[in-house]
Amino acid sequence: MKYLLEPEETARLKFRKVNEGDFNQWLEFFRDSSSFEHWAGKFEKPEVECKKWFARQAERYENNEGGMNALIEKGSGKLVGYSGLLVQIVDGARELEVAYSLLPAFRNNGFASEASKKCCDFAFENNFADSLISIISLTNTPSANVARKNKMRIDKQTVYKENQVNIFRITKADWKKNN
Repeated sequence: MKYLLEPEETARLKFRKVNEGDFNQWLEFFRDSSSFEHWAGKFEKPEVECKKWFARQAERYENNEGGMNALIEKGSGKLVGYSGLLVQIVDGARELEVAYSLLPAFRNNGFASEASKKCCDFAFENNFADSLISIISLTNTPSANVARKNKMRIDKQTVYKENQVNIFRITKADWKKNN
């Protein structure tokens, strides 16, 4: 589980491992239709999707494929969302992705940018990869803005899990220039 950021922190957030006690709070993510408006596919009931999401995180942890970290707001102690480093296969290549998802009540407050910057810093400081990506639907302007704020640039467009996406990328050399 070398890719987990537990117990890292930012100015407003604490990172910790996902735990099943988060389930009821995270269920709100799956109950909000805006969470999936940029992602094609058939979705089951929110409870089923949430269970699958938690099972996937456990699988990632177990198989050293990275995984999401719970983002806890320092001031309130509330779960804001999740962010982390995920091993992905994109167009046949193994990549390390900076991923982020926030509960609807916490969006548009800079938490995704803050968390994803910490993920980039952590990955490059620990020499996990020479570059990092974010996989973002072509229509997901808010997530694209987060990637751009963290100095990522569109590397290419491709199809990922039946979705048209932009692959945003930052190299370690570009990260060093900005830090």
